[in-house]
Amino acid sequence: MKNFGLALAVGLLSSSAALAEVSVQSCNRTVEFDGVPQRAVSNDSNLTEMMLALELQENMVGYTGVSGWRTLDAELTDKVAVLPELSPKYPSKEVLIGADADFYFAGWNYGMKVGGEVTPETLEPFGIKVYELTESCIHLGEKPKVSIDDMYNDLLNLGRIFGVEARAEALVQSYRDELTQFRAGLKTSDTPLRVFVYDSGEASPFTAGRYAMPTAMIEAAGGSNVMDTLEKSWARVNWEAVVEANPEMIVIVNYGEVTAEQKREFMLTNPAFADLDAVKHDRFVTLEYAEATPGPRNIKAIKKLAAAFWGN
Repeated sequence: MKNFGLALAVGLLSSSAALAEVSVQSCNRTVEFDGVPQRAVSNDSNLTEMMLALELQENMVGYTGVSGWRTLDAELTDKVAVLPELSPKYPSKEVLIGADADFYFAGWNYGMKVGGEVTPETLEPFGIKVYELTESCIHLGEKPKVSIDDMYNDLLNLGRIFGVEARAEALVQSYRDELTQFRAGLKTSDTPLRVFVYDSGEASPFTAGRYAMPTAMIEAAGGSNVMDTLEKSWARVNWEAVVEANPEMIVIVNYGEVTAEQKREFMLTNPAFADLDAVKHDRFVTLEYAEATPGPRNIKAIKKLAAAFWGN
């Protein structure tokens, strides 16, 4: 009887351990977790907002990569007040190890660079698990065209990793319902509005391509990204391509040392852009950095775009 009781106890413990193990797909890797991370670090404002939207502050030791890029706005300032910023830009390996982190939520060109110092492989020996932003997986290989589902996927995976699946599912469903309801009442044109995303740069513009979140948001708002054929996420193009595409609306991403108004003024006063429909009719709309990148503000950003596109 004693032996049976011991075997039963061992079996129950084994079952509990098995139930505690979670596997998620992160780009081209399957990442296994045998427990909920307790000392997580997120990089960048949008990824940090995902963590906060799921109320994971108690499982975090800090965030990185916000103040150095000047992506911190009033809304995010209040949210992150409870957490320290461990590094103003991309963290070094030493920063993450020094914080005794056990989890790093980042992406390619969102806190990690391919072949760089901080990658899932370089952090693994120190017990730091990495989950990669879905939008950024294009830097490692092929992936489907960007969609709002990329953002939903990240929230759902974070929910599984941190044991808050029901909370993540409820949040994602609320976003789905909100977007479905909004699009049902959206009045657009038979022809999608031609839209260019102006992130930064004067000699050559940094913009959103086929795999960057603004493309999905523009389409949800009834437009079409004129750089949809650019087989990249965020990348530089030449101004000649922009002039040839003749956008009817320009979306300015507001962050960094150059303000949105300065970017708008640059386009309005440059003779090279005088014949662009968007410039002739002064049709610009501004998205904050955390609205233009994958995160909890994407649905609100779609509504902002639609209001600028169609007056909805």
